Amino acid sequence: MRVDPMGGARQGGPRRGFGGVRWWILLLFAGYAAWSWFGSAKTDPYTGEKAHYGASAEEEVQLGAQAFQQVLGDANAQGALLPADAQVSQQIRQIANRLVTKVPQVTADLAAMNQQAAPTDYQGFQWDVAVIQSEDANAFCLPGGQMAVYTGLLPIAQNQDAMAVVMGHEIAHALLRHGSQRMAQQKLVQMGQMAAGVALGGMDPGQQQAVMAALGAGAQYGLILPYGRNHETQADKVGLMLAAAACFNPREAIPLWQRMSELGGGERPPEFASTHPDPANRIQTLQSLMPQAEAFYQKYCQGQPALK
Repeated sequence: MRVDPMGGARQGGPRRGFGGVRWWILLLFAGYAAWSWFGSAKTDPYTGEKAHYGASAEEEVQLGAQAFQQVLGDANAQGALLPADAQVSQQIRQIANRLVTKVPQVTADLAAMNQQAAPTDYQGFQWDVAVIQSEDANAFCLPGGQMAVYTGLLPIAQNQDAMAVVMGHEIAHALLRHGSQRMAQQKLVQMGQMAAGVALGGMDPGQQQAVMAALGAGAQYGLILPYGRNHETQADKVGLMLAAAACFNPREAIPLWQRMSELGGGERPPEFASTHPDPANRIQTLQSLMPQAEAFYQKYCQGQPALK
């Protein structure tokens, strides 16, 4: 007697039935997943790392524009959208304009450092920024370059240099096309879940639920969260260079993240369970990047006050 690895005992002789079909389905899933994942792999010119994309740059811009209109509509309905002529709106827009103006130069410099051709996706971005009244200490930049800053961030930033570091970080997410990369990752995870569902089809429902839960936790802690932390580190680097090239003081990044680390009483999940690096590790990374950021400042900000 031979034991069918998919859950049944069979007498000797050739294997037939759904078990064999199931393995063929798994092989097809695996082949398609590998083709989809590795076929989308490109070298990111901003970082020199391999990246996988789940949507074109044009599709990202469209999705970002739709999401931005939804955000503005919701904020306006709640009376939280600040007028464009409000003083804080003007200040935030001035910071955004300075950062956006330096995107071509920083893009070219980082691509050259990584021996890559400079990307031009940003040329199709629909740059815009809005300020929203909220206690949240947050900001975002959607794929396509449309940004929002929440007023709860103002007392944490304290000055325009720190605010530029935050906004440069958010702009970097869009330049790095992290939205498309997350789509590719989600597609891979979904294919894995579908394949697991096929593989476990003959298993006891209770066991199947337990195995699927274990696989989900493995994907979460082994793929999804580390992927998010790496994106944050990439955005920290590119955003810091962007802020420095726009003649904001990059050294303000360190006290900024020290203040950020104190939010919520300093309580947060351990790094392995978070999409963001631990603040201490983040500050250490920023400190290691400071000489490069200062070089960007010196290159683009001749005649500006020396860094202090």
